[in-house]
Amino acid sequence: MTKLTLTKTQLRGGIWEGKLSGAGTTEPGLKVSHLGEAIEGLQLTYDGTDDVWRVSLPIPARFISDGVQTFLICDDADNVLTSFTLISGQALAEDMRAEMALLRSELDMLKQSFRRHCNDS
Repeated sequence: MTKLTLTKTQLRGGIWEGKLSGAGTTEPGLKVSHLGEAIEGLQLTYDGTDDVWRVSLPIPARFISDGVQTFLICDDADNVLTSFTLISGQALAEDMRAEMALLRSELDMLKQSFRRHCNDS
């Protein structure tokens, strides 16, 4: 069997979309999971050209919450074809502020070292 390749095309309006190649004209068996729980609603539509299937998944609202949510799309043999992640919430904002502060302090340290190096040369 040809290796399946799933590529994301967009995430818009709560619907993840992608293109699947390598399946031929026979509809492949794909499944989606989040934290080990199966997610229903995955739709495949044959493009009719170039061995391409359009894949779409409406993301159920119950899976959208604060924190990091990772979704896996696998074939029938449980090989992960791709994954996507949704990140949201207050905890994320605090993490980002802490990360930015760390980056700023490291940049200041680098600037000081570079200036010292230039002055010494």
